Amino acid sequence: MLAVIGLSLSACETMNRMSAVQSVAVLDTSDTETARANIASLSEVIERNPNDPTAYNTRGAAYARIGAFREALADFGRAIELDPRYAPAHTNRGLANRQIGEEASALTDFNRALVADENYVPALIARANLLRVQGQSDRALADLNRALRLNPESAQALHSRGLVYQRMNNHREAVLDFDAAIARNPYVAAPYNARGQSLVARGEYEKAIEDFNASLNVSNNNADAWAWRGVALERSGDAQEAQTSYQRAIGIDSSNSVANEGLERVRRQASAGGGLFRR
Repeated sequence: MLAVIGLSLSACETMNRMSAVQSVAVLDTSDTETARANIASLSEVIERNPNDPTAYNTRGAAYARIGAFREALADFGRAIELDPRYAPAHTNRGLANRQIGEEASALTDFNRALVADENYVPALIARANLLRVQGQSDRALADLNRALRLNPESAQALHSRGLVYQRMNNHREAVLDFDAAIARNPYVAAPYNARGQSLVARGEYEKAIEDFNASLNVSNNNADAWAWRGVALERSGDAQEAQTSYQRAIGIDSSNSVANEGLERVRRQASAGGGLFRR
């Protein structure tokens, strides 16, 4: 019952002018009825064990997965009241705080989790992800190196470190970490998407297209993957397929800047004769 909210590998740091949307807790609202039944069952556990912090932490994680963050925060807070040194609850509360935009509170929670247990890998990863988006790459890298010394097989830590290297424009190291993350868990879309972005930066467009296709095979409703697939196709010279990919991205997220700019660009080039896209 030591539940920790999933540290989502969909937390891709995007490059260039694309807005970085950091998803820090895995949300699953696809089957609300099942989720509510699960929460009801966990509530019965709490009724039988009202002083058990793990029970509150587990129910809090269930609330967070369906986006009920007010209830989740209350449960994590109760778990911490019962056991102030319970690192999973501090970490989960930090992740929930990130989801509602309370980054200062989130950082405090991650720090407290690591005071409670300096070797708690999920807290190291969570804090590193927050430090990365705050521009503190060196500190994020230190946390992730430590996490990987503690757990060399952590796909989440490898993916997160790849995102830090990507932010530092060290795409060689980023690709190596994404390779390792995929080798450990090939059924998650985000590392393919992230590796594809770094491959675009390296000019390896065909390999990037393969990665975006792999990402979309896992989850075909990802606007970022469609948008960056369009970039790779456009730069490889396939303007028509790039336009289709941009349109798919916009159909999912009309505000996606990479897709909107790419679509405008390929249409403008088509109107001008398409010379830019001739092989």
